[in-house]
Amino acid sequence: MVPAMGGGLACFDWLAGGSGPVALMRAVEPGEVATPTGFEPNRLACYPLVPWSNRVTGGGFTHGGERITLPLNRADDDYPIHGSGWQRAWRVVRQAAMSVTLALHDTIAGAYDYEATLAYALDDDALRVELGVTNTGSAARPFGLGLHPFFPCHDSVRLHAPARTVWLNDSRNLAPRVRDAVPPAWDFSTDTDLPTGGLNNGFQGWTGRARITWPARGLALDVSGDVDTYILYVPEGEGFFCFEPVDHPVDALNLPGGATAHGMAVLAPGQALARSFAFRVSEEGYDR
Repeated sequence: MVPAMGGGLACFDWLAGGSGPVALMRAVEPGEVATPTGFEPNRLACYPLVPWSNRVTGGGFTHGGERITLPLNRADDDYPIHGSGWQRAWRVVRQAAMSVTLALHDTIAGAYDYEATLAYALDDDALRVELGVTNTGSAARPFGLGLHPFFPCHDSVRLHAPARTVWLNDSRNLAPRVRDAVPPAWDFSTDTDLPTGGLNNGFQGWTGRARITWPARGLALDVSGDVDTYILYVPEGEGFFCFEPVDHPVDALNLPGGATAHGMAVLAPGQALARSFAFRVSEEGYDR
């Protein structure tokens, strides 16, 4: 865990058995995170998403009749992405042998002022993560939360993550345009191989429970969260994928019907939002 680098995780390994550690999330390699201008969060094993997830098109959004502008936060992306918590240094407020709690106060000028908390705890065979945010600004704002883990493929991997619908993207900029029934090629209602050819879409109507299995390693990872949406990113030709449990789809701030119609919560000054997630590992048999 690296508080100074987005409050993220450097690794999450399974240590049981006699063959050495097995990565359950893609581990940071030495020297990968640091860059001449700071650090690269996308090399972490996992990082928090606050106060929104994924891209926001058009450089901002309108709320309560007010136009709110969001600055670009990555040189290689056309839109503001993933909020701001993933790019900030968090502070440790409480630490024990098997748990740690982090906090962050951040301001996005003219848009958000918030206090976030992030708690990690190892509980037997599970990693539990609690992410919360409080609106410390002077005006109500839509907030959303999630996690952005990176999982290794380990030569072969299967996913079970039932969902009812999927957002189909604008092919030019990955912005969601139409929500439709999940096509057979992307149906993860049973254990299914990840698709080839690349995928980067938001799924909704998720049950809040998923399972990643690595048959060659004899391991399974159960993922749960009190959310109904996930983003699945499967880059073509890479040895990792991202299964991101979130409480709203991409660009929820600009989708028809508004942010709250798509899972975000409008918090008045002083109001708070919290989400819980768990990653539980099991060995061969996948009986949990």
